[in-house]
Amino acid sequence: MLFSPNSSCSGCVFLSLLLLLLLSATAVFCGSIVRYLPGFDGELPFKLETGYVRVDEIEIFYYFIESERNPRMDPIMLWYSGGPGCSAQNGLFYEIGPLAFNITEYYGGLPSLEYYPYSWTKTASILFADVPVGTGFSYTTDPSSWSTSDTTTAQQTYIFLKKWLIDHPQFLQVQLFVGADSYSGITAPMVVQHILDGNNDGDTPHLNLKGYIVGCPRTDAGINENSKIKFLHRMGFISDELYESAKESCGGQYYEADFYTPQCTEDVKLIEKGTHDLDKNNILDPKCTWASPQTDGDTKQRSLEENPRNFLLSPPIIPDFWCHNFNYALSYTWANDVRVQKALQVREGTIEDWKRCNKSIPYKMDQKSVIGFHHNLSRYGLQVLVYNGDHDLTIPNVGTQEWIELLNITVVNDWRPWLVDGEIAGYTIKYSEHGYRLTYATIKGAGHSPQEYKRRECFEMFHRFISYYPI
Repeated sequence: MLFSPNSSCSGCVFLSLLLLLLLSATAVFCGSIVRYLPGFDGELPFKLETGYVRVDEIEIFYYFIESERNPRMDPIMLWYSGGPGCSAQNGLFYEIGPLAFNITEYYGGLPSLEYYPYSWTKTASILFADVPVGTGFSYTTDPSSWSTSDTTTAQQTYIFLKKWLIDHPQFLQVQLFVGADSYSGITAPMVVQHILDGNNDGDTPHLNLKGYIVGCPRTDAGINENSKIKFLHRMGFISDELYESAKESCGGQYYEADFYTPQCTEDVKLIEKGTHDLDKNNILDPKCTWASPQTDGDTKQRSLEENPRNFLLSPPIIPDFWCHNFNYALSYTWANDVRVQKALQVREGTIEDWKRCNKSIPYKMDQKSVIGFHHNLSRYGLQVLVYNGDHDLTIPNVGTQEWIELLNITVVNDWRPWLVDGEIAGYTIKYSEHGYRLTYATIKGAGHSPQEYKRRECFEMFHRFISYYPI
């Protein structure tokens, strides 16, 4: 036996270093500092690194931005977007990053970028990842590797994070958080579980995990879908009579019920008919139907996302009409520009057509619920933030509150408003048990995802949470 239980401590240290070197040898990296970006005037006022990490047969693209405060002391957070298949640029430009497109002065050509002051990088380093494969600039040369799933994505994301940290050992000692939103609320707790399992198994390097953050998270398919009717009633879109009839005739189960009565079917049809033209991402927004009153709104939204060039060539002629999705079209133009891809160190010929959200990925949604993962994670001393926009119909806040209550964690700070500049920014409640601390917050007036609508408020929420202050 090379090392016995009685071997000296120096032998253990040698073994750990050897394993670290072996892991480093098998990791394939390509990362470079980016000081200038097309569309941004002058040198970037923060440190940006882009590159690839090879995991199995795929190349995962990343954007890493160091904390603008103290990167050697501030936490580091892995962040990836939902979809599945939405690029990390979604988080970088529209949600939590230090850059934003200047849509108010866009008249064609390459969109301009501006520095955004309420970035989460003010208080933490953030590693934005294009996962799963086929997302953003991530790719594979192996045809069999294009097909993926929740389970595979979680595993590959964990390996990606571990390899990246091995290549950036200066961040191994700072506090680590995992963050994701929307559909990635399914895989984020799975990634956290992988980290804990690796640490418990003695894998090296040990990852200094402190907690995780999930925004408007898809967590349980049944709870999420059933909560939509409850949410619509609370917001005044369904009459009391119709809601009570549907609740009784459907037994509160409107999603994949074993049996639907004729009355239940009729009630649900009436609800769908009366709410079909709502913008599911924010019930206060217009639904992006500018071509004709007869045009189906869902079709136009899909058209804008799948063919953004058409919108840029012929935008709406009514200057006062605003659709939240219009801003997304600028990312398509920017990211597909050859100059941009060269600046970002994107490998030539690996991506034919960049999409903000790639809906053609062969993806198997093999996890219908991850409440069990959250329940298991509640046995660890983790710091957790869960948040929702209170006008989000895609992932309603009432559904999120329902699955949190199923964790059976003790309430330590009851429901109360939280403030920004003396104004109510939302409401929050805190749970804690055996060292596990979960803070839930709503963001007033926000949709899906909340950071796209209330970046200042979401920054304040994140800053307080990551600094261990009460929200």
